Amino acid sequence: MKALILIGGFGTRLRPITYSVPKQLIPLAGKPMLFHVLDLVPSDIEEVVLATGYKADVIDAFLREHPPSMPVRTVPEAEPLGTGGGMRNAGDGMSDPFFLLNSDVIARVDLREMARQHAAHGGVGTMGLVEVEDTRPYGVAALDPDERIREFVEKPEPKDAPSHWINAGFAVWNREVIDRVPPGRAVSFEREVLPGLLDHGVYGYRISSYFDDAGTPERLLRAQRLLFDDHRGGKGTLPIGAFGKGPVALMAGAKATGASFGPYVTLGPGVVVEPGAHVENSILMDEVHVARDATVSGSILGPKVRVGSSHRLVNQVLGEGVEA
Repeated sequence: MKALILIGGFGTRLRPITYSVPKQLIPLAGKPMLFHVLDLVPSDIEEVVLATGYKADVIDAFLREHPPSMPVRTVPEAEPLGTGGGMRNAGDGMSDPFFLLNSDVIARVDLREMARQHAAHGGVGTMGLVEVEDTRPYGVAALDPDERIREFVEKPEPKDAPSHWINAGFAVWNREVIDRVPPGRAVSFEREVLPGLLDHGVYGYRISSYFDDAGTPERLLRAQRLLFDDHRGGKGTLPIGAFGKGPVALMAGAKATGASFGPYVTLGPGVVVEPGAHVENSILMDEVHVARDATVSGSILGPKVRVGSSHRLVNQVLGEGVEA
């Protein structure tokens, strides 16, 4: 089998960081969000195809410098094509069936078992579903007793939601569904294509583990906590010479001698946290510098941000090169 991962969004809710860095490359628990998604793909996958859009060149350059452990190929789109259009644009030579994954979902899911259930049901698709309280940001499925999806509504108002089981961003589809996507234009797979597939057999695969759509600062930090708690965040120890409470994920060249930490921190490549500074529940990207006695809490700092001595940052999102 092959896997197709959709990476087309602009990351508008994570601006200003995403003005310079695509959200899939923001580090969570010590490595980019995209690599946590790749971790879920079976190791014997034939190929992973990334349907890229916004800042496709940045993603290409990163993958050349940090090649994944599996064969990965990118197919950029010249203009935004939506979920369906992205599938169609990158779908040439796709396997039958194939995995489809969103690039900004943090969860634990057994894709091999999903593929086995897909084969057993014999339909055109199997969608991973997770139960949530607030269904408004998601597509919502209603299931029959045999797990067949009989209705799917994209982002309904709460009173119109047919259940609390939402599209988790993981699926197995037969190759034929790509041919059902209209070519040459932007297409929402969920709104324009999926409803017409239900009569051909689309089944739900219920995911009972944790789940987060890491599309906002709050959810990004929550996703990082989930990864750390699932021991998917590096070693999670404290930096040499630092004190306090971990887990803290250190990327290459990060230093924090004499600094203190609360839990759930990523220090990106080349980060320096000076003595007396304190960091907790935060993501510090490449070459961030936190001066003496400063505090960073609940914040996401883009590359090369500089936090001044004794300055206090709480619940902030700062773009590349900002001096705070």
